[in-house]
Amino acid sequence: MNRRTVLRTAGVVATVGLSGCVEALQEHYEGSFQGVVPVDIYSEADRPYDLTLEAFDLKTDRQTYDESYTITAGQRATPPHLDATEQRLRVTKIDREQRDRQVTKRATITQNTSSVVIRLTDDDLLLEVEGDDEGRRPNDGDASTNDSATDMSE
Repeated sequence: MNRRTVLRTAGVVATVGLSGCVEALQEHYEGSFQGVVPVDIYSEADRPYDLTLEAFDLKTDRQTYDESYTITAGQRATPPHLDATEQRLRVTKIDREQRDRQVTKRATITQNTSSVVIRLTDDDLLLEVEGDDEGRRPNDGDASTNDSATDMSE
């Protein structure tokens, strides 16, 4: 047997062996890598507002995220990232002067969600969910604006 044949055989055997390892690793880790969804808050309002962000797992309804902020006029905030899993996000803007005046918006977060942008104005709360899954947008039908106390439980 000549040297060229031996080297070719060794290369084929090594390639076949490594491809089996790669497939085994891929099967082992498939679906277990979890992405993150960045969240950005921008205030376009002329005065400060309190803001709460809550997320709940869609299957178990367990709370997975809970953050509260006071956002002043013209401020930008970057809260901790959300997990890129199936969950329901609820954002509530609370008027600091009239605590009973609240605006709540809801959206669904998936593994395809790339970012969440929250914009505060004096009149409204805008919730933009961006991602590959164009069918999933904020659930505007679930949004509520109340001049009286909003029930925070679900």
